[in-house]
Amino acid sequence: MRWFFLGILFVVVVALLTGLALIRESRGFSTRDQPTSMERWVAGKARTMAIPVDAKSRTNPVSNSSDTLEQARTHWADHCYSCHANDGSGDTPIGKNLYPPAPDMRLPATQQLTDGELFYIIQNGIRLTGMPAWGNGSAHDEEDSWKLVHFIRHLPQITLEEKKAMEKMNPKSPDDLREEQEEEKFLRGEDGHEATHEATPEHHHH
Repeated sequence: MRWFFLGILFVVVVALLTGLALIRESRGFSTRDQPTSMERWVAGKARTMAIPVDAKSRTNPVSNSSDTLEQARTHWADHCYSCHANDGSGDTPIGKNLYPPAPDMRLPATQQLTDGELFYIIQNGIRLTGMPAWGNGSAHDEEDSWKLVHFIRHLPQITLEEKKAMEKMNPKSPDDLREEQEEEKFLRGEDGHEATHEATPEHHHH
């Protein structure tokens, strides 16, 4: 049956590529376009078939405690925010401009996946998307991924207080860091004009 479905998928992909070739001749492709329903269907089937059967049935060995969620929340804010946003919505400049865009992980399409499937995706990534493989084979790394599975389950119930706390842990761009430094100087009373005035040597007329 697996080969049968692979054959069907192959035929569908060939038909899709033929259609895409015709579209390309007329107007080209852009990642600003939304994926078609056919692309979403093929991508979903490819993801399902890419995950081994035994991986889907794996259970989470890490307990779902407040400490686990806190550690996972910190990890998510630092490593996953850029594409997935703190709340898992994918509403970030990078997440929205990927092709396909980063999914809203609060919705059933993600929440209905098994713990084993979520773990496998975190560890191994998804081909032909922006989702990389984060697993390096170490036991500690696997534990972090299982903790993230718990946090993904928590995303539909994430609170405003949690999101506010995560904002402080998000990666900062050079512009963000510069703005923070300017704010700190202002709060310390180090106004830019005063600093310029102090740095300008006095001219004495003889």
